Amino acid sequence: MKLLLDESLPRALKRLFSGHAVETLPERGWAGLSNGELLRLAETRFDTFITADQNLQYQQNLAGFDIGVLVLSSTSTGVSDLELPIPRALQALEDLRPGEVRRITL
Repeated sequence: MKLLLDESLPRALKRLFSGHAVETLPERGWAGLSNGELLRLAETRFDTFITADQNLQYQQNLAGFDIGVLVLSSTSTGVSDLELPIPRALQALEDLRPGEVRRITL
């Protein structure tokens, strides 16, 4: 599965999504894009967008995009806090559908 990590998440999370092809927004040169523009680009190249942006689903009509969104919700965006919900995130990826949003909370 092809995953795109938002710039709000630490790059070190890439290693925790083993078995998946993971890129970050800065690696793609997409840092700073608006959410709508970002999702339009991402849906053509990725299966899932992973973010810590708690408001994304309220700012965009995600059902209209051909990409799943996984929201990681934790007390901080530090790797040590985000490592804990990764097993649940990996499980959620198995059946996440395009246009669907899943929130994984610590």
